[in-house]
Amino acid sequence: MSGLLSVEHLVTVGVIAVFVATLVMAARLRPGAWTIPLCRALAVIIVVNECGWWVWLAFQHTWSASYALPLQLCDVVAIVSAVALWTRRQILVELTYFWGLAGTANGLISPDLAFHFPHYLFFQYFIAHGTIVAAALLLVVGLRITPRQGAVARVVVLTLALVAVDAVANLLTGGNYMYLRYPPTTPSVLDLMGPWPWYIVTSTVLALVIFAALDLPFFIGRRERLNELKAASSTRR
Repeated sequence: MSGLLSVEHLVTVGVIAVFVATLVMAARLRPGAWTIPLCRALAVIIVVNECGWWVWLAFQHTWSASYALPLQLCDVVAIVSAVALWTRRQILVELTYFWGLAGTANGLISPDLAFHFPHYLFFQYFIAHGTIVAAALLLVVGLRITPRQGAVARVVVLTLALVAVDAVANLLTGGNYMYLRYPPTTPSVLDLMGPWPWYIVTSTVLALVIFAALDLPFFIGRRERLNELKAASSTRR
């Protein structure tokens, strides 16, 4: 996006931040049955918005297997987050949290987008990325469905599996899913990580660090609860 950190970019991110903060605070401070229709409405928005991208490509006659398959991380996490919102299944919540905040959130900071407000793809892009981040924080912070022990390891394994699938897809289609062949043409954090293939190694290490940082508050909480259980067990003896 040539307007990186422009007024339209900063205002859009600001609006998304307010929207996300409002949802999370409401769910955390006022938990209850009302959060079920909220989550499902957000899930529907995510899916409809994701499908809108394919419909737009079809009408423009620009669909191509080299870039329009749902294999980018943001496409995959869009579906995962929608199902997580609907079912609240733990593994899907964990994937939404780690992928959404470690990966999709970067798309808000440095958007890979050539279109400006009020183009349809401008709205589609920011709705897609904003709602995924909203889902991640709503489920984990707002609804307190926190990552379990070993969540980071599970997410890493599934991420590597997705990388393998995307690598094969890139070979078959000539695409650049997950930017495994070259970095985005628009400015991004990958520009700071060296040329190909070094930025893949650097970004992998960075992802591990971010995953660990995202899990740290919950790791501390799990340790404290374990210590409390041990202390209570010792007292009963």
